[in-house]
Formats: sequence, C-alpha cells, structure tokens
Amino acid sequence: MKFKTLTAFLLLATLVTAQTNVNVKFRSQLKYTGQSLSNICGYVDKTGKEYALVGASKGTSIVDITNPDKPVEVKFITGPQSSWREIKVRGDYAYVTTEGGGGLVIINLSSLPTVSGIVSKSWTAAGSAGTLTSIHALHIDRNFIYLYGSKLCNGGAIVADITDPYNPVYLGNYQHALGGQNAYVHDGYARNDTLYACHIYKGFTDIIDFRDKKNPKVLGTVETPTKFSHNSWLSENSKYMFTTDENKNSFLTAYDVSNPANITEVDRIQATSPGSVVHNTHIIKVDGHEYAVTSWYRDGFTIVAVDRPHNMVQVGNYDTYPSGSGDGFNGDWGVFPYFPSGTIVVSNIEDGLWVFTPTYTPACYLEGIVTDSITNLPINGATAEVVNTTLKETTKLSGAYATGMAAPGGTYSVKYSATNYITRTLNNVTLSSGALTIKNVKLLPKNYNGISENEFDNANINAYPNPFTNEITISYELQNTLQAGSYIRITDMLGRTIDQKEIDQQKGAVSLKPEVNAGVYFVRIVNGSSASSPVKIIKLDNN
Repeated sequence: MKFKTLTAFLLLATLVTAQTNVNVKFRSQLKYTGQSLSNICGYVDKTGKEYALVGASKGTSIVDITNPDKPVEVKFITGPQSSWREIKVRGDYAYVTTEGGGGLVIINLSSLPTVSGIVSKSWTAAGSAGTLTSIHALHIDRNFIYLYGSKLCNGGAIVADITDPYNPVYLGNYQHALGGQNAYVHDGYARNDTLYACHIYKGFTDIIDFRDKKNPKVLGTVETPTKFSHNSWLSENSKYMFTTDENKNSFLTAYDVSNPANITEVDRIQATSPGSVVHNTHIIKVDGHEYAVTSWYRDGFTIVAVDRPHNMVQVGNYDTYPSGSGDGFNGDWGVFPYFPSGTIVVSNIEDGLWVFTPTYTPACYLEGIVTDSITNLPINGATAEVVNTTLKETTKLSGAYATGMAAPGGTYSVKYSATNYITRTLNNVTLSSGALTIKNVKLLPKNYNGISENEFDNANINAYPNPFTNEITISYELQNTLQAGSYIRITDMLGRTIDQKEIDQQKGAVSLKPEVNAGVYFVRIVNGSSASSPVKIIKLDNN
C-alpha cells in the first residue's frame, strides 16, 4: 500500500518554493476570551442566514457568519464546563453532547434570526439503559440519533428516536461482543440504519446492521492503520468508508465497504509534518466531485479529492496553527463545510472561530501498471516519479500505481524505475483537471541481451501451433517501414537468444525449430537496440 503525503501537489514542474495555503481564502476570525474550543457544526435559518454552532469549554456559541468577513456571536448557551463538546443538527434543532455531564442538550433554533426565542432542554432518560450524564460524541441518521462514549452500556452506541425532535425516545444500544472496554465507541457515522462505529482504544471500526434497534448485528470489522480509529464517514454512494486515526503519524484512510464481510483498504494519505495528527473528516460533493474536508490539529485542515478513493489527492489546505506543526493536540479541532454558500468554518482550540472561502478543484490523476517487457508480469515496488515535483509513487503487487495533483496540471516527464530494470522516462505526459491519464509502462530487465529501453510496438505477431513440440510458425505484419537487419527472434526467460531468422519483407511468416527444452519462451521482432512487444510461446516435451 502506498503512503501519500498531503502536500505532494505543492510543487509543479516549474515551481520549487513551498506554499502554505492552497485553494482556501481566509475571511475572518472570532476569538473567545477565557475559553477553549472543541467541535463545530452549522445551521441555516428560514431567511437563509448561516450560523456556526461552536462547541466552547463553557457552553455552545451561536455565531452569525452570513457575512464571512464579520462573524457575530448572537447567543451563548451556558453548559457544563468541558474541553469536549460535540454538535449535530437535524432540521431546526441542534443536539449537543459533552463529557461534562448533563445528558443530551437539545436547542430549538427555529426562532432565528430572532435570538430571544431560542430555547433548550436536557434529555437524560435513556429508558432501560439508565440515566444519561456524560456523552462523548453523536451522529444523526434521519429520525435516529446515535450517542457514543456515554457512561451507559459500557460506552457503546445508544440510539434514540427523534421523530419528535424535542423529546427523544430510547430504542436500544450496541456493545461490541467482547464487552467491557472493547464496547466503547468514540465516534461514528450512520446511514440508512447502518452504523460505522469507531472503537478508538481497540483500533478497529465495526459496520453494524442497526435496522433492529434492539438487536444490532455486526456485518464486518476492519483494523485501522495505526490502531486508533477515531471517526468515520461515507462516500455519497455508500461504497467507500473513510476513517481517521487520532494519533501521531496518522492517516486518512479509504476502504471499499461494498461487501462489509470483506472490507478492503484502497488508499491512505498522510500529512508531511513529522508526527501529524488527524482528527475529523467529512465527505462533501461539489459540482459533481467528492472531497474529504479534514481537520489535522496543528496542520489546520485539508481538502482531498476522493472521486477515485484508491487515489486520494489533496487539492486544498489552510494552516490554522502556523506557530507549530506535527505531533500535538493544538490548532484545528473541527471543520464544517456544508453551508449553502460554500463557507467553511473551523474551531481552533486556542484561538477561536476561523471562517474561510474554499475553491474546490478536481484533481489531475495519473495511473497505470508497470510490467516486465519480457514476461509481461507486473513489477512490484517499481517507482513512478513525476519529474520536478514531489509526486513519487510505488507500485503494488499488481504493478499498479496511482498519483495526482491539484489543478491546473500541465505537461510533465514521468520517470519509471525498478531494481534490476532499465529506467524509462515518458515525456510530454499531460495531466488535466478532473481527468484521468493512464500510462501503462513496460520496463526492460538489465540482463536482457541486445534490447534497450527504446522498444517500439510496430508489429502484429502470431505464433502457431502454440504450444508446439518441434516446429513453430511465426506470422508477422509490420506497421512501420521494414528496417534492414530486422530479425524474428526467440528468447528464453532471461532474454538469451535461442533461435532467430532475418526477415526482408513487410509481411510474412517464418518457421523455426528451436532445439530447447520444454518451457516458456518469447518471440519478438528486433532491430539493433529496438524491439516489439513479446509474444509468449510454450514448448512442450516431444516425448
């Protein structure tokens, strides 16, 4: 599995100086005196005004950000003192959790922009589960609210019906089969009665069928890269899940979850600052393209194109903690990207609310497969490097590589190399915004006799019978002009010539009787240091 860096796109072919912030414009900042911030959400009132709902250590702050250059706090709802406060919205109601106690706080925002009509209450009656006090996090799926990390049910997921938004009704809970600390769910995502529950202390994420709220069933489990699974989100089509690991040198990771019983990691992406810590990710679709908007504590937030989840590419970022980077729980706690205006708001732990205007740009993708030009087998561990940029990817077992950069792209040279192979460079490779460029490349083994990297595909070759015992006929047709000194050549697996015959026509057929043992061999047309692509033939034992 390749490990991508979050700033790989920063250097283009003619650009060699570092950039701090890309495709994001800073608009304003609102500081809080004597308070730290935690997570953040958003609300739009009946007049179209936009509000940031900010989790602060002393309560919930409601900020009018309709004019992103002049945020104004319109209401502060005091709550239990806590460094952790999480907020989600359904309709005209905000739901707030905290580890400071007091259960689930429900805020009726329907009176806005009239502030005086805002009312709130606390819900603690979780039925047979007991009385709710502290709750770490939450998520809402249609009429159901999922509460995580409470003092009930071993910290598992509690679900309630919020059809009546001001009066939840407890329905059931999920606890991992191992029980105890293993049951603790730190955060999660829910869609269509399926819960993606992050067990942070045990380092895995469960996919849970929650249609029967009293009898949830695990559909699949996956261990996240650094075994500290913090939060999860889904692609729009529900086929891919994205997770974050909230610890040093962590990853935003993508998985194919189309079959929950066989969850497959497809890509992971990491910050370049040593020790960077990822926190929360959200998936948003803009102009037909999907992006992961993710908070990275000391590295601010990033915008990553995830149209192709196996090839995640960063296309934007803003560092909200320029005084430091890497390991540490400072800076950007949360990011919210879902306002109709496109405005993004960030809750910085130490220095308040930040407001931004993003520019979402589709990625320029480069993908392909690197194979052995003699055997046609994939080469694992080959390197594809876009010259004069920081883009450098390593092929997987399948020989596949995938990389990309932010728009606008351009024309580049791409160098391909692997141990014991001749390095090959493709020039004039064009990368374009929102487009996929495919370059499948064959590398020639260094020990192959007489053929250099300047191979060409200029011949149609057929061999029959294949397999053969004594004699084989090879028909050919050249697409380009016949060159003097061209041969039909048969080589073994090491590239050694075992039989050949010179050709003097553009099209024809020759018969050869190579005196070799049974095995696999290759036929090519060669001329000097150039050769056509090989055709595999099989010699059978004639006994």
